[in-house]
Amino acid sequence: MNELAENGRVQFRILGSFECWDGNDRIRVGGPVHEKVLVTLLLEPQRVLPVFRLVEAAWDDNAPATAAHQVRKAVAELRQRIPGGRDLIVTEGPGYRALAEPAQVDLGRFTEGLKQARQAAVAGHSSSAITTLREALALWRGPLLAGAGGSVFSAASAALEERRLTAVEQLFDLRLAVGESSEIIGELREFIDAHPLRETLRGQLMLALFRTGRQADALEEFAKVRDHLIEELGIGPGDALSELHNAVLRNSAELAAPQLPAAAPFTPEGNPSTLPYDLRDFTGREAEVSELLGFVEEAPGSGPLIVAIDGMGGSGKTSLAVRAAHRLAEKYPDAQLYIDLRGFTPNGRPMSAGAAAEALLRMLGVPADRIPEDAEGRIALWRRTMSTHRMILLLDNAMDDSQVRPLLTSPTETLVLVTSRALLVDLDAAHTVSLGVMPPGDSVALVEGVLGRSRAENEPEAVAQLTELCGHLPLALRIAAARLRKRPRWTVRYLVDRLRDDAHRLAELNSGERSVEVTLRLSYEGLAADTREAFRLLGQYPGAEINTYAAGALLGTGPREAEEVLEYLLDMHLLQQHETGHYAFHDLVRSFAQNLSRSGNRRQPVAGGEQHVTAEGDGEITQAVGRLLDFALAATDAACDLLFPGRARIGRTGPLGWVAELPPLETVEQARDWLEREQDSLLAIVSLAYRWEMDRHVGLLTANVVFPLDLRGHLEEFMELGRVAVAASRRLGDAALLRLSLSNLSVACWKLGRLTEGITMSEEALALSIGLDDRRGEAKDTGVLGLLLSTLGRYDEALPRLQQSIDIKRQLGAERAEAESLTNLSSLYAEWGRYPEAVEAATRSVTLSRSIGSVDKEVEGLTDLAVARIGLGEIAAASELLARARKLAGETMSPADLSLVLALSAEVADRLGESVQAAQWGESALSLGDLSAVPMREAAVGNIIGRFHTRNGRYSAAFELHARARDAASRIGYRVEEARALAGMADALDRMGEQEAASTHRDSAREAFDAMGVPAPRAA
Repeated sequence: MNELAENGRVQFRILGSFECWDGNDRIRVGGPVHEKVLVTLLLEPQRVLPVFRLVEAAWDDNAPATAAHQVRKAVAELRQRIPGGRDLIVTEGPGYRALAEPAQVDLGRFTEGLKQARQAAVAGHSSSAITTLREALALWRGPLLAGAGGSVFSAASAALEERRLTAVEQLFDLRLAVGESSEIIGELREFIDAHPLRETLRGQLMLALFRTGRQADALEEFAKVRDHLIEELGIGPGDALSELHNAVLRNSAELAAPQLPAAAPFTPEGNPSTLPYDLRDFTGREAEVSELLGFVEEAPGSGPLIVAIDGMGGSGKTSLAVRAAHRLAEKYPDAQLYIDLRGFTPNGRPMSAGAAAEALLRMLGVPADRIPEDAEGRIALWRRTMSTHRMILLLDNAMDDSQVRPLLTSPTETLVLVTSRALLVDLDAAHTVSLGVMPPGDSVALVEGVLGRSRAENEPEAVAQLTELCGHLPLALRIAAARLRKRPRWTVRYLVDRLRDDAHRLAELNSGERSVEVTLRLSYEGLAADTREAFRLLGQYPGAEINTYAAGALLGTGPREAEEVLEYLLDMHLLQQHETGHYAFHDLVRSFAQNLSRSGNRRQPVAGGEQHVTAEGDGEITQAVGRLLDFALAATDAACDLLFPGRARIGRTGPLGWVAELPPLETVEQARDWLEREQDSLLAIVSLAYRWEMDRHVGLLTANVVFPLDLRGHLEEFMELGRVAVAASRRLGDAALLRLSLSNLSVACWKLGRLTEGITMSEEALALSIGLDDRRGEAKDTGVLGLLLSTLGRYDEALPRLQQSIDIKRQLGAERAEAESLTNLSSLYAEWGRYPEAVEAATRSVTLSRSIGSVDKEVEGLTDLAVARIGLGEIAAASELLARARKLAGETMSPADLSLVLALSAEVADRLGESVQAAQWGESALSLGDLSAVPMREAAVGNIIGRFHTRNGRYSAAFELHARARDAASRIGYRVEEARALAGMADALDRMGEQEAASTHRDSAREAFDAMGVPAPRAA
């Protein structure tokens, strides 16, 4: 921001979002009212504005009764916050006056620039006028207060926009007058897209097209604007544009480009070449080299033949261009010239077109006295010289299109190779080669080439890991390999271990003048200030890919505005894209972005007594992370409400803060797809919240995210997330959030068979809910405790807890929760052998679930009801229930739960004599997923299919399944399935003639059933 620190005075930027700078320090002047008051004063510096004018600017027609007082208070605070504020804003009569000098305000500099440009143009100094206009227009960043100020600022912005467009048109007139045509076509199209009714701009485009031999395109532009004017305004084009149209039709000589005085082209002696040397160990990029050479060989027409090579810093753009230039040198014998345009160079400024033209002329041997003193003359001489020679021109390290276009001319047979970190979209007829990272095989080959094949082949796994940690970026690979080559005592594994520390990885990739971090910093510092801030904020996103909605949350914008930022960073190769709408950081770029915010980190208190890390920028990153967490909470709320109707949102103490626009979450399918896609990112966001000690978000987000984790059977992640939520709740000291987190963790414990731990969690949760007088929590925790005790076979203890849970849920009208507990009660009755009561509980669960549209709970109820019907011997009824469950299951069941449905389906089909269908379902039940991660389902499914095999004479297979079921059940204390497994093993052994072993297992089973008060099952 050095350009804002002129004369040591505070600087103000109001052409766009408001900014106040004191040297390189940005000053926060206050809230929206402060900014509106100050901008209003700065719009008319040196003029007294009454308070009512400031009130109108701040509130339009909705001013509160205290508006005048608030304006005075805002002025007082502005005087305190702005260095020298008391001298800047003075009170006079009925209002206030800003004593800002024009040089202090970008609007003042803009106005002065337009004035100086007009004077230069009148004096015939076109080059000076063009330069001054460009500098003035570069100050423009958008409407006042970024368009969010209200009607007063909208009107002022409209007037300023008109002044800007008039200046733009004047600039294009001047550029046309000095002979530019093809160079301005792309820029004109951009302005016309934004302002399609500006006839002057359209006429300038028509003239530029005509002068480049595109008469038909010029006529087409007239047709477009004529149709647009008639459709929008009901009028035709004005006289000036119509006359231009007629002149184009006549191919009038009056429209020809002006004949500018120019020096005669220079003919170099010999074959000058300033190309850098071609790398001996150039590796990979065969496809890109082949594509580039093929384009040059097959390109039709006259030049310039332009190849634009773009890619992130360190991707090997220059090496590729140099390799191609050397391969093509014989086809372009007059000269092969290389120049670094210094678009991204340490401690340097981009080279101007005039300076580049002078350097190129000197490379050709042009005597100093023949090189014009003015930039326009040097460029003209270079272009005339270029047009008469067959040469290669390698323009390396270009900042953007505008730096390159003045150096090109037509017709010519010159091959122009341009490299840039930015995607050069406005170089007409250029062939683009965009470099990504290297393929893994090429990365390994590059390391081998630099390090030496023998040393690399000694540690192939470590070399592969090294290439991954370098992100397959050629510069990083070369630096890493070079460090190893200089340190023969280092193993590749040693460097790999050093690179695993993400916070210091960039520091390791530094060798002499070459540094990945410096390369990335140059790209970063080439961004505008607001884009640099956006880059830092986006770097906080913890997931592998970020979508436009999450980016909008981080940036505090809508998704469309966020997409513009993301696309710009994509064009600058600071982001990657593998799918439309989703963006990703290269690993090293992510490290760089996060390092930017790590420097100067400090602890800072936030609302609610929490403490978390914040970074430079007065809490900008803190606020961005908070917005992201609010967004994630709101989006998961919406998705879970659709997928799990009737669920309760527990633990909220108030509304969310600012929430970005949510993705489309209007249907069950959209919710399911979004949660599936964003699962890993959501887990990472919870971890981010925990690291930043935003503990309330940790607990509430976890309560949502565990729903889809449970649905997909990702139980280990469910458990881990539950532990994180409990730790965060304890750290926060919030009893209600701790109860919620303990309750969720106890459910995960049950699903994973960690029953004793689950009981400890649920008992603590229950004690908290009672102490908080939280009836909903009491109902949940009593029910979970009953479920855990039931699984352990402690039915006498479990039954009253489940009944109590159901009673409370019924009183509260919590129908989804009641349906869930009814299925648990039905399971208890079925295991206990009390099948009529199991039927009654499951039937009510199905009815409740259907009434609220909870398909997942309806499927659970149908499954339990089928189990009870099987117990009563009502096989046909059970078959019908399971058919309904299979039809509804779809995406509503985890693989393990679906395995149980299929196992039960195999059992009833077998009993109904449908042996082929039974075998298919039995096989599917065992192969659907890895049941070892869900021991309760592994035990139940193994026992069901084991009995099926015994009935069908496959005794060895049956015994093996029952044995695995026993191991799974005994490991977690699932007593009833352990007893069933022992009974099944006994049946299989008995059929195989091993009566003694069978008797032993049967006695053990009987003892277990008797201890639980459960009747022993009949033989299969």
